[in-house]
Amino acid sequence: MFIHFTCRVWLAAAFILCYFPSAARAVDLSRPDSHAPLGVMGDHTHHKGEVMFSYRYMHMDMQGNRDGTSNRSSAEVLQGFPITPTKMSMAMHMLGGMYAPADDVTLTLMVPWVQLHMDHLNRMGVHFSTGSQGLGDIKFAALKVLSRSEFDQLHLNLGISIPTGSINKRDRTPLGRVRLPYPMQLGSGTLDLMPGLTYVRQLGDWSFGSQAIATLHLFENSKDYRLGDRLQLSLWISRVLVQSLSASLRLEGQSWGNISGSDAVLTPGMVPTADPDRRGGRRLDAGFGLNWTFQQGPLKGHRLAAEVLVPVYQWLDGPQLETDWTTILGWQRAF
Repeated sequence: MFIHFTCRVWLAAAFILCYFPSAARAVDLSRPDSHAPLGVMGDHTHHKGEVMFSYRYMHMDMQGNRDGTSNRSSAEVLQGFPITPTKMSMAMHMLGGMYAPADDVTLTLMVPWVQLHMDHLNRMGVHFSTGSQGLGDIKFAALKVLSRSEFDQLHLNLGISIPTGSINKRDRTPLGRVRLPYPMQLGSGTLDLMPGLTYVRQLGDWSFGSQAIATLHLFENSKDYRLGDRLQLSLWISRVLVQSLSASLRLEGQSWGNISGSDAVLTPGMVPTADPDRRGGRRLDAGFGLNWTFQQGPLKGHRLAAEVLVPVYQWLDGPQLETDWTTILGWQRAF
């Protein structure tokens, strides 16, 4: 029933994409704060015929286990599992492109390269690490302007994620070469819908924005499981400090479910990361960002941005590794 409802919503959104009228004026895209904090995707649109290329680097560190809102030591986790994860890092290089075939429609493409590393400890006191890297899931989206004025804009995000990331990554462990558990795989293995809504407003030297994006995994993948659906909500405020520089504060809330089904090759009782019923959670991050746009000279039109996010609340259906911090650096250039 939920899938059928989701498909109806998606079809209704596609209808709006084709027929909803929009105004011709736009917010001021020359301001440094006309782009949201760097961690927000699909935050702005372009004028007809405009193209933008971008590069983002994101690094996330996770260390220590959590169950609910309580920390769990490695010794506590090892009472229930022969192996516990102790630390994980994720690095992502993302190439992006945007093109506007019309003033009220912008198309986007995001191509990620993902690098994952996880440290473990077993009951014998042996430390070992596993890793995987490769192409992640490629994402396409259409951004449809629903309303626009000189000072604000509301647009629809209609995204789709293509299962180009591997779900069959393996690495060597003390038990031999095995298929890695769920968080060490590079993609979802499913075609996913990513509907959302974004609103931005400029007011003097200030700008405000909000975005809601869902990731809906509609079917089981080739390994007979489906990742839990995810909802991301962002609220941000930015201030122009000088003509070319703005600073931002952002709150991002995320909620995601446990995995439906399971990979029959994995043993849930061996390590928490292999248990599909221990993957859900909720998290609230606070972020600080800077956006710099070059106003003149040979780099005119280039943008540099950075954002750092730190969790202020985490509830994990664990034990799971908790997130410590996330850093994002990026470059953007429109033509």
